[in-house]
Amino acid sequence: MSFQQGLSGLNASAKNLEVIGHNIANANTFGNKGSRAEFADMYANSIGASAASNVGIGVTLATVSQQFTQGNITTTMNPLDLAINGGGFFQVADSSGALEYTRNGQFKADREGNIVNGANQRLIGYMADSQGVIQSGASGPLTLPTGGITPHVTSRVEMEVNLDSSSSPTVPDGGGIDFADANTYNKPTSQTLYDSRGQEVTVTYYFQKTAENTWDVYATANGNTIAGTETAPEPITTLEFNDGGAAPSAPLDPVSINVPATTSDTGVTTEAITGVALDMSRFTEQGAAFAVTDLSQDGYAPGQLTSIVIEGGGVVTARYSNGQSKPAGQIELATFRNPQGLQPVGGNGWVRSYASGDPILGTPGEGNLGVLQSGALEESNVDLTAELVAMITAQRNYQANAQTIKTVDQVMQTLVNLR
Repeated sequence: MSFQQGLSGLNASAKNLEVIGHNIANANTFGNKGSRAEFADMYANSIGASAASNVGIGVTLATVSQQFTQGNITTTMNPLDLAINGGGFFQVADSSGALEYTRNGQFKADREGNIVNGANQRLIGYMADSQGVIQSGASGPLTLPTGGITPHVTSRVEMEVNLDSSSSPTVPDGGGIDFADANTYNKPTSQTLYDSRGQEVTVTYYFQKTAENTWDVYATANGNTIAGTETAPEPITTLEFNDGGAAPSAPLDPVSINVPATTSDTGVTTEAITGVALDMSRFTEQGAAFAVTDLSQDGYAPGQLTSIVIEGGGVVTARYSNGQSKPAGQIELATFRNPQGLQPVGGNGWVRSYASGDPILGTPGEGNLGVLQSGALEESNVDLTAELVAMITAQRNYQANAQTIKTVDQVMQTLVNLR
């Protein structure tokens, strides 16, 4: 008789309780993955022994495997909190560049603008250049922009306007136009353009019907005529329509205008804006009231960083006070053929091993990689109710194995007491 079976059962039950206790202790740890103790029976090798009569010598802990199932996602108030909905791991690197992999998306910005976790490990991804183009060729630690965005001079204007075909010509005697006299043009509209310093220039367009299906277009910048002289303004272009009036028959290409340097009502001197392409291909002349349905331009004033938004595809977008936004980078995720082969190192992190294989890299949403949810965290996948039930079972197993040892001891005591 042997105490081996009962003793191995006690050790196995104790290990099982340790695994269950670890799971319960981390039931509220974001990004934690529960573990499961897996056991195997043991047999002593003996040459010539019959399989039918070979009695096992107990149980052993085969492995402790982690269960990489999806945890529940809970929302937070921090835009830098990230949850992976699906497969993949965040990559984080310490100061020496050593990589770890984690599902815990509790990130923040340090004093230098780096995206870091609680262990001061930096999040890995692709940075964007000054134009907002993501450089996907080489990954590295992500750094948030801290400065503002420089202004952009207006280079293109697009307009969508309907000119009332029932309007009568308003050309005054002697021709031309008087911007101060509304009787010398049919309708005006205005928009703001930006010079090379980001200063606002108010450009007003005046539409004057000169004949059937023909309109002269004049423009001023901060009250100063763009074409001609102040006393003799000239049209910047002439619009001509076919009988249907669905689109201009001329001009077919964008009109290039040069906005002169001006002084605004507040006394600010603006820079000249040259070569502005004015696209008027979406004008119509139909029997409806004058209406401006779209008036856009590509310039903007300087702006300061106001917020950071992380999209589902991992793109980190910077938003500025002037209404502009620009990509600052993109988060890179990693996945493995055998996630259970990863080696846990604590702190919600794992490192690759021979069993896990090399990481397969990509951006969120690619292949079998999950998408990101900003302002949210993935909870532990530990089922607390199941763990408590498993604890009761492990306790009963421990008691049963202790009873086996006790019984063997009583049997041996009986043998010793034989006379």
